[in-house]
Amino acid sequence: MSESAVQIIAHGSRDATEARVAAWDADPLLEGVTYSILEEDEDRGIWRIDAFPTTEAEVERLVTSLKGDGALTSTVEDLADADWLAMSLSGLPPVRAGRFFVYGAHDQGRVPLNTVNLKIDAGAAFGTGHHGTTVGCLMAFDELLKRERFERVLDVGAGTGVLAIAAAKTGSRVALGTDIDAPSVRIANENAALNQAKASFVHASGLNDQKVRGQGPYDLVFANILAPPLVALAQDIKDSLRPQGVAILSGLLRTQERRVTAAYLSRGFALERRIHRDAWSALVLRRKG
Repeated sequence: MSESAVQIIAHGSRDATEARVAAWDADPLLEGVTYSILEEDEDRGIWRIDAFPTTEAEVERLVTSLKGDGALTSTVEDLADADWLAMSLSGLPPVRAGRFFVYGAHDQGRVPLNTVNLKIDAGAAFGTGHHGTTVGCLMAFDELLKRERFERVLDVGAGTGVLAIAAAKTGSRVALGTDIDAPSVRIANENAALNQAKASFVHASGLNDQKVRGQGPYDLVFANILAPPLVALAQDIKDSLRPQGVAILSGLLRTQERRVTAAYLSRGFALERRIHRDAWSALVLRRKG
């Protein structure tokens, strides 16, 4: 860990910010960095990146990459010793995505009666359901549920478990999530219990793990991760799906759509829908045959 927590902030055009985070995504030395990208000033076309490195090496690599990028301005700010997770969650509004309503404990009194309500607190895991990638997955799932049901659902890179929990609460008989991060698995199982959802989560490094293969083939696979692993897992995701099964993919920028889509089309998938949320994309693909 770095001696003091820092936040790296960069500003620029949408094209410049998306190009910079795409370069970070392709850098194996930055795969552990958490960042967000959002439109800060619509009138002026200003977008913002917030990056949260956890080691001195990550700080140095991010700063060096930004200094060499003439299209962006950047600053490094120290973060005071505080419970940043609790503070950030307290400022997050609940999210509505189709029939789904995602909220934290601080929004207990704002829960509608006519929605599928998902109470998600992040703890030490990634993902509260507020990020554009997760919202895109939930919106895609909501549309699919209007015409079909999914008995067996797999959530790859489950984080806090919101997607598998959403599946369990809408009738999926099997709702299994996997993550390579052990604390995330623990927190996802706690969230499933909190939501009284019959979803389970396992610590697994890939789709070929026996705990994962033993529940398949699946009718639906969520994979809300990053573009490079989405490409790398294309064949494994296909093999885990039944014919005509659906993959909902996210964690990718709009600029990465073509690369990810090509990997799946070449393996016998058909693209059914794209959903855009801020700079992020969610893809709905169906396995042929």
